[in-house]
Amino acid sequence: MIIHTVHPNETINSIAESYGISAEKLAIDNQITDPNRLIVGQSLLVLFPEETYQVMDGDNLADIAASYGIPMMQLLRNNPQLFDRKYIYPGENLIVSLTDEKIMEISTNGYAFPFIDISLLQKTLPYLTYLTIFYYRITMDGGIVDINDQELINTARGYGVAPIMLISTLTDTKKPDVKATHNILTNTEVQENLINRVLENIKAKDYYGLNIDIQNILQEDKQLFIDFIANISNRVRQAGYPVFITLTPNTFPTETGDLYRGPEYTVLGQLVDSVMLLSYQWGNVSSPQPALPIEEVRDLLDYSITQLPPEKINIGIPVIGYIWQLPFIAGSTVANAISHNSAHILAMDVGAEIQRDLASQAPYFTYITDKEYIVWFRDVRSVGALLELVVEYGIEGIGTWNIMQFSSGLWLLINASFDIKKVL
Repeated sequence: MIIHTVHPNETINSIAESYGISAEKLAIDNQITDPNRLIVGQSLLVLFPEETYQVMDGDNLADIAASYGIPMMQLLRNNPQLFDRKYIYPGENLIVSLTDEKIMEISTNGYAFPFIDISLLQKTLPYLTYLTIFYYRITMDGGIVDINDQELINTARGYGVAPIMLISTLTDTKKPDVKATHNILTNTEVQENLINRVLENIKAKDYYGLNIDIQNILQEDKQLFIDFIANISNRVRQAGYPVFITLTPNTFPTETGDLYRGPEYTVLGQLVDSVMLLSYQWGNVSSPQPALPIEEVRDLLDYSITQLPPEKINIGIPVIGYIWQLPFIAGSTVANAISHNSAHILAMDVGAEIQRDLASQAPYFTYITDKEYIVWFRDVRSVGALLELVVEYGIEGIGTWNIMQFSSGLWLLINASFDIKKVL
C-alpha cells in the first residue's frame, strides 16, 4: 500500500502504470468520477493485490469466499466496486487478498442519522464493528423521542455489525438542552423513567448496546453525572448490554473549547465498556483551522492513556471539513461543512492546488471567486496519520463522524492495515 501525491501533468493512467496496477481500480478505490481530472496535491491510495480470482460462470461471492477460507465480508471489503451491483460477471477479476500485512485488530464505529440512504449504508457496513444510530433525544421527564431506525438495525445485523442506541439531551437543532440534563441528573424519579425507557427500547428493537452522549454538563453537576452513569451503566450492563460513552469538547465545556481534562475521566472509564473521544462540530468552529490536527490528537492521547485503559479508548476521525470566507471575522464568520469528496470536486472546479500543513497533517486549499475562501478537510494521507496513532498508543479503535457519505479512502486504508473486530 502506498499513498501517492499527484504531481503536475500526472494522469490516472500514468500513475497506475507506474505502480503496475489497473487504472480503473485506482479510480474506483479513490472515488474519482472523472479520470481526466486530477488535482495537484491530491492524495491517492494505491493498493496492491496479492491474490486474485477470475470469475467463472455460476460463481457467487459466498462460494468464492468459502473456497479461499475468508469471510464474504472480507471479499466485499477488498472489492468495493461490487457494492453498487447485484451480480458478478464471468471474466472479471476479484481481489482475494492484498500484499499488506495486517498490523493489529481494531474496532470501528460509524455514526449515522436514521435517514441515511440504505444502499450507502450497505457500502460501509462491511468495514464496521458497530453502527451507532444518532440519536434518541431525552425529554425533560426522562422519556425518549422515538426514531425510524428499525431498518438500519436489521440491515446492520444482517452484515454482522452491532447496532448501538445513542441517547442525548441535544435538541432537534443539535443544541444542548442544559435544563433537561440538569433535571435528569437531579431527579431520581425522572432518571428511573429514562433508564426504564432505554431498556425497553433496546430489547424491543434488538439493539446490541447503549451509547451515552450528554453535552454541556454544568460545573455543579459533574458528580451527579458520574452517579447517573454509574446507575444507568449498572442497570444496562446487568441486562446484558455493553455501555459506551461519547466524550466531546462539549461534554464538560471549557473556556478554550478543548476537551476537558479532569479526574472524572478515570471514574467514567471504570463505569463503561468503551469510551469514544469524538470531536464533532455543527459549523460553529471558532476559526479557520485544520479538522482534528494531529498534534492535538497526540496531546489528547498522551493524557487519556493516563486516565483510561488504552483498550477502552476510541478516537474519533471526522470526515467533515469546512469552508471559510476570508478575512475571518470573529463572532461573525460561520463555516460551511463539506465532505472530502465534495472538497475534491470543489478544488477541481476552481482550479485550486491542494496544500498540506505539516504540523497538523491536514490538507487545505484556497480560492477566489467574488470573495476569498479557505477549505480545510481530511484526505487519505491525514487519515493515515491518525491511524498510525491508533497503533502507537495501542488503543481499541476509531469512530467516524459520520458515515452519511461513503469514504472509500478511509475504509480501504483501514481494510488494508487492520483486522476489523467483530462482536456478532
